[in-house]
Amino acid sequence: MFSSSARSFAALALAAGMLTGCQTVADVLESPEPNAGPCPSALSLYDAHRLVEMEGDVAFENVGFTGEILAVRSLCSYYGERPILANLELDMGFGRGPAADGNARTYEYFVAVTRRDFAVIHKETFPITVRFEPGQDRVYITETIDAISIPRADETTSGVNFEIIVGFELTPEQIAFNRSGQRFRVSAGQD
Repeated sequence: MFSSSARSFAALALAAGMLTGCQTVADVLESPEPNAGPCPSALSLYDAHRLVEMEGDVAFENVGFTGEILAVRSLCSYYGERPILANLELDMGFGRGPAADGNARTYEYFVAVTRRDFAVIHKETFPITVRFEPGQDRVYITETIDAISIPRADETTSGVNFEIIVGFELTPEQIAFNRSGQRFRVSAGQD
């Protein structure tokens, strides 16, 4: 099952930066002016790109719901003194393991804009409810986030100075599981 939902990302505050009206990257791409530099890197945070719910010991029969960010794509545009406008697409896979309770789960994921290797400028969390049909153990969804606006200090500030980072909101135990290198993937055991 594939679905797509559009979400608006709130304006980023780096002083008094505001979302630029109803303009999207697609609108701005009509401009004949090229970007002043590359787009910000868009990536999933290693420690937060997977979510595994586990009841008891680490064993397949104890796995509840799982989630994984499979791919992150972005497109941006900026020129002159305009802010960087970016759109983001996230491909996600969700699983329902033997210990899952029910046929639906609401996951939370975050999108953060950072100064590259320095500090978070803005972070926002989004809920996503995934429903599993009877007998279905996997669901794939593409989420679209439109109009991320990143203010620039001046027209020489390039997108290379920023990163767009995504991940699941996790408990300390789930983060420790991810850092341990253990995995239960949505598509494990499948060809």
